[in-house]
Amino acid sequence: MSDLQIWLLLIGAAVVAAVLLFNWSQERRFRKQADAAFKTPMGDALMQAGAAPRERRDRVEPALREPAFEAGGRHGIAEVNEPHLRIDGATPPAGSMDDADGSAPASFPASDPAPPAPSRPITPALAAKPAPYDELIEYRVRIGSEGALANVFADAFNQARTLGKAVRWLGLPAGATDWEDVQPWRDVHYQHVVVTLQLADRNGAVQEEQLSALCALLQATAQAHGLRIACDDTAEALERAQAIDRFCVDVDVLIGLNVVARGEAAVNLTRIVREAETSNMVLGIDGVYQLLDSRGEPLYALCNHDAEPFSATLIEGQASQGVTLQFDVPRVPDGLKVFDGMVAFGRKLANEVGGILVDDNLRPLTDTGIEKIRTQLTQIYARMEARGVPSGSRRALRLFS
Repeated sequence: MSDLQIWLLLIGAAVVAAVLLFNWSQERRFRKQADAAFKTPMGDALMQAGAAPRERRDRVEPALREPAFEAGGRHGIAEVNEPHLRIDGATPPAGSMDDADGSAPASFPASDPAPPAPSRPITPALAAKPAPYDELIEYRVRIGSEGALANVFADAFNQARTLGKAVRWLGLPAGATDWEDVQPWRDVHYQHVVVTLQLADRNGAVQEEQLSALCALLQATAQAHGLRIACDDTAEALERAQAIDRFCVDVDVLIGLNVVARGEAAVNLTRIVREAETSNMVLGIDGVYQLLDSRGEPLYALCNHDAEPFSATLIEGQASQGVTLQFDVPRVPDGLKVFDGMVAFGRKLANEVGGILVDDNLRPLTDTGIEKIRTQLTQIYARMEARGVPSGSRRALRLFS
């Protein structure tokens, strides 16, 4: 190795060391800025010390516990964890420095008593509600300001869409008590903004690079506009992400029931379509019939075995090797009842076309086989309930997407 190559290696090593040292110093500076910014009481549930990330404790599967929401929150598990404002006689009037959860008021220096003011009713609605943040499945970044215009977040809003996981932007408008979705094109001033990144979905758990990218993106925005910012702990979020992803893998089941012809015959698709439409199933643009619930979410689906999907212009007498009924287990509420309905519909189709109801291995489905599937479903749904992710809930729809 020549002297030139040795010097080039040394220079390269020095550059790498300098970059690492610079990144380390930047991280320390951002942490000091965030710590200093959030030491001062802000009189708001988001920015109070009580809203900061909790200290880590020794526990098993930290992500799969019941989510403990910020003050005034509700331990809801069936639907989105919307904030709940507690109203009681201790609610402070607007402008006080009390904690949002009704803790003791801050101490002020003693002074001469002010003359009594006219009595006025306390307005609990003036207390800001906590942000609707789902601790079980989300990573959080909090931003505080004196009333930043929504458009300062426009660039970060667009870039966050490329992170590969669902991102939510929630803002508390200046003087308001209710949080709303941030829309950067609106002429709205926000006193607080919470940005969340979903920790897992059917593509797997979030990666450290994605969490770091979101935090760095928002730190740059905050620095450019003089905003306060605090990112939740990345290591703890990754633990939660891995735990919830393992749980999702265990309960993510798709059940398929097939109606096939007996022997060498074929299934009459015209009769199949007639029965599907009579049962209020809706044909989607993908050529699959779906039975929808009141929210417009699929309960189960019907698709053609052959490569050609169903169409609105089905030819009379058109035939197929068979059809399949599909049941997405974690996304369906009241799953046992829906599964029973799908089995009954499958048997009805089989009788209509002179076919037979079979499993994915083409084995006839007997009552005993159906009961075994129901037992497995009961176990899966019990696990989902215990983990705070009831089947068909909004949380389940987000995780299994």
